[in-house]
Amino acid sequence: MLRQVLHAGLRSSFHALGRFVASHPVFFASAPVLISILLGASFSRYRVEENVENLLAPKHSLAKIEGNLVDSLFPVNRSKHALYSDLQTPGRYGRVIITTRKGSVLEPLHLDTILKLHRRIYQMQVTVPATGFNSFNYSFSYLCLPDDKNICIIDDIIRAMEEIQSARASNRSVPVLRYPITRLADGRQAYIGHQLGGVQGWGPGGTVRGPGTGTRGEGVRSARALQLTYYLQARGGLMDRVAGQWEKAFCAELQHFSALHPKLALYPSTSSSLRTDFQFSSVLARRPLLASLGACSVLAVLCCSMRDCVRSKPWLGLLALLSITLSGLTAAGILNLTGATYNSTYLGIPFIMLGHGLFGSFEMLSSWRRTREDQHVKERVAGVFEDVMLRFSGSTMLHLMTLGLAASPLTNMEAVRLFCRTAALAVTVSYVYTLSFYSSCLVFTGYLETGYRHGCFCRRVPKPDRLDSKPAWYRCLMYTRYQDETQTPNQPHGDSHLLLGCVRRCYGDWITNTYVKPFVVLLYLVYISFGLMGFLQVTQGSDPSALVAMDTATVLYARAQQRYFSSYSPVIGFYIYESAPYWNVSVQRDLLEYAKGFQRISWLESYLNYLSERNQSTSQSRENFTRTLRHSFLREPQYAHFADDIIFAERGQGEEPDVAASRVFLVAKTTENKREEMSVLLDTLRRLSLTSRVRFLIFNPSFVYLDRYAAAVSSPLRHSLLAVLFLLGLSSLAVVEPLVSVWLGLTLLSVQFGVLGFMTLWGVELDCMSVLCLISALGHSADCSGPLLCGFASGRGESRTRWVRVALERHGVPSLQTLICYSAALVPVGCIRSNLTHTMFRCLTLTAGCSVLHTLAFLPTLLTFLPPSKARGHRPGGEGLRQEVECVEMNDSTRVVDQITTV
Repeated sequence: MLRQVLHAGLRSSFHALGRFVASHPVFFASAPVLISILLGASFSRYRVEENVENLLAPKHSLAKIEGNLVDSLFPVNRSKHALYSDLQTPGRYGRVIITTRKGSVLEPLHLDTILKLHRRIYQMQVTVPATGFNSFNYSFSYLCLPDDKNICIIDDIIRAMEEIQSARASNRSVPVLRYPITRLADGRQAYIGHQLGGVQGWGPGGTVRGPGTGTRGEGVRSARALQLTYYLQARGGLMDRVAGQWEKAFCAELQHFSALHPKLALYPSTSSSLRTDFQFSSVLARRPLLASLGACSVLAVLCCSMRDCVRSKPWLGLLALLSITLSGLTAAGILNLTGATYNSTYLGIPFIMLGHGLFGSFEMLSSWRRTREDQHVKERVAGVFEDVMLRFSGSTMLHLMTLGLAASPLTNMEAVRLFCRTAALAVTVSYVYTLSFYSSCLVFTGYLETGYRHGCFCRRVPKPDRLDSKPAWYRCLMYTRYQDETQTPNQPHGDSHLLLGCVRRCYGDWITNTYVKPFVVLLYLVYISFGLMGFLQVTQGSDPSALVAMDTATVLYARAQQRYFSSYSPVIGFYIYESAPYWNVSVQRDLLEYAKGFQRISWLESYLNYLSERNQSTSQSRENFTRTLRHSFLREPQYAHFADDIIFAERGQGEEPDVAASRVFLVAKTTENKREEMSVLLDTLRRLSLTSRVRFLIFNPSFVYLDRYAAAVSSPLRHSLLAVLFLLGLSSLAVVEPLVSVWLGLTLLSVQFGVLGFMTLWGVELDCMSVLCLISALGHSADCSGPLLCGFASGRGESRTRWVRVALERHGVPSLQTLICYSAALVPVGCIRSNLTHTMFRCLTLTAGCSVLHTLAFLPTLLTFLPPSKARGHRPGGEGLRQEVECVEMNDSTRVVDQITTV
């Protein structure tokens, strides 16, 4: 009883709202346009998000806390000897991978060319500001990070190559270059595994090993790639701008140098490359989005057209898209005024608005065509609101519930949170504009229909007796049916609409045929099987380069790095952040055991070897251990660089200081699945740190993207799905039929399961963009299947098959029209050369396909033999077939004067 009362009350409220909108159409048509124009002027405040790490990395993670601790203990500016490009990356840098098209980078010709490039980069200058008397020239020597001798820190491979070049020039024996750890001329050991790639080493007996199989002490026979990094300082705003200009000049210089030396391939990367290439997807998408709008407009006009020129509503198709465009402009204006920033993931928001807005528009048009033509326009619009708006409001609530919960602080991914917040705002504005702007447009076209004016040209259509004297093309163009012809005024005229005629005469009978049902059920089982196959193969997509535009510096650099530098993991920092008894033999044994199996650069291991070589015991008192470390070991030239890895804490006067913190560098042997192995390694070492006597942590900048990424990406989807199921369960107590909620919940789960499985089979990983599409899929599938289920459940007194056909005629046709326009809008997006848009295109295409497959095939078949039952009689107030009536009219030139209705 409560459900019936609330249902009747809401329908009455929407009926009154429809009459109010129809009574003031000019206001509701002009107000959204004026608001959009005013808010659209705020684009002068348009800002782009520049911190990509903040967007794509989990917002709250242990890796970020560890990174802050590492920066406080061992800041980059404190390093005075050596830096590791994949561990200590300052705010600004320039990096390049150099490969040979043939031969080795260590051949004399290529080696001289690379050192020439290094000198050109070293001497390159930028002028800031570009013009004016206050302009200054800045070179790399001014911007670089200096060592303890105030000389720029450069990669160790450059020093090794200079030694090789010098030896060749003086006809001396070339020093042996070992991989991955070599020894320089000053006796210092240097890790070059991340600087030299595609290495082939001399194995025992002169045999050649495969790329990257060299071990400590093995000579390098050839190398296909070389990686150089140039570190910059960015102290304050001016230096940051200078460093930014230097990065641009760095890329330009490399491009020019590559043109002069075609035998070398250069792949540059800077600190701003990821941000620039990530936002470049939006630039590439401008023209395809306009093409999407044009294609969707053409098909929307065709979907709203009929053979009857008076009852045809081609302008409503364009006005529906105009309503969506105005709502998007309004939402963007609100974002600009609130200081929000934009990023490329927002490319998916127009398609959420398009799917939701078009379905509501086509539902309203379908309901309009079922109203009685002898009614006043206000009554017809009120009837449309009463018939459609309750379902449309319910689907809007589902959209807002899924997006709103994903936009809450529970979401740990900033890109997901910002996208869902913006999408929720856009859907809300689109809903309001559908109720106001589009409904007022429906009122205006209703008055055109009442006056028998052409739906496209707004010209009054002559009566048949005057039309007979016109040419054939004119009669075809002005074809309509007047009320005084054979059909009754309340009889629907949808047969002149192509899609409705096909569903009514052909598809409805075919899909409910007894012999077709087994094949549909078999098709659903195949759908579930392939969905399960893909679901079991879901993989994470934590690599940020998978979300940038194709053929950009980031993608090309990542490919080169994966090809030539995948043999070893990035340098992992092993940080002991508390004072530990390093002089204790058991502690030494534990630390050496932790680093066992890694390629390592360890001050502790070198120090213990140093003591052993001098026949000193490694088990000493604290004072002796620290005194020898400070005054003997660190003062040796080959060990002086370890001073960057140890922090001493002063004790009392006259006492030796403690080792307050220290670090060791570890490198693991990896295969092609580098990121997966790094994730496993991170979890393993973290578990070890919980049980170790020595308090340590491990860190690499890539851990920020890996740490808790699966939970951060999937949690918004789980929360949204649970929220929808909870909302359906709650609404079934008061508003919706319980079985409708059950069916809708199962449909949403089935669509979500299918999209997730098929997108995996299509090569889409579970990353930020795919999760956003999966969240929006909940609302899209509710738009398509919700009205069909409500229409079927509301009918009583006839067979299931009859009500399935009725529901398909009423709500299946709007779903099909939405699919046609939506698919046409998606086609140009698939042509954009961007990984992000390719992911979006595949996920949205699967969403549309799975949703319409459930709406037009699976549900119509399953509902013919599964609950709810149709055995009960007609319920008062239910939404059954409209009562059949007979109308007798008297007409004059202004149309209906009076009527006598007999039921």
